Amino acid sequence: MRRGDRGVSGFAFVTRAISVVAITLVAACVQAPPPAPPAPPMADRVVVHKSTRTLNLLRDGKVLASFPVALGRDPFGPKQREGDGKTPEGVYRIDYKSMQSRYTRALHVSYPDDNDRARALAMNADPGGAIFVHGLPNEYGPVDAPPWSRDWTEGCISVGNIAIVKIWEAVPDGTPIEIRP
Repeated sequence: MRRGDRGVSGFAFVTRAISVVAITLVAACVQAPPPAPPAPPMADRVVVHKSTRTLNLLRDGKVLASFPVALGRDPFGPKQREGDGKTPEGVYRIDYKSMQSRYTRALHVSYPDDNDRARALAMNADPGGAIFVHGLPNEYGPVDAPPWSRDWTEGCISVGNIAIVKIWEAVPDGTPIEIRP
């Protein structure tokens, strides 16, 4: 080997070594993107207290979130028949969700159950059935409180439009909903 050859190979080795060190240092300085925030906890139960006009999302018996609600226009007592303006009382399920509604979003309550049907039949009445937890009418936009402070639905449970999005995300289909007096 000639002397000049050793110099070129030494130079190439040093250049490569510097490149490897530089790449390693740059790679160490580049930060990985921050981890995605954890998904909000999913509720395993919804409890509505008609007397206090609140809807609570629960997980393992602990309240995750609480929202004010408006009820049917005649909220006292359990729903008896279609059109009575009462919000049902009992344990049901959120059986499906709908965005095809005149309200921002809607979660269907599995009312009526067999007991509700039997009670209505004994009165020779239709028990009804289109009971939802829903937001405000679409034209109100992203507000979290209605511009009125009264019960106004036909028997549904209404929350603000910001609240219904949070409830929608935290309540999977099949979740029990208990509606208490």
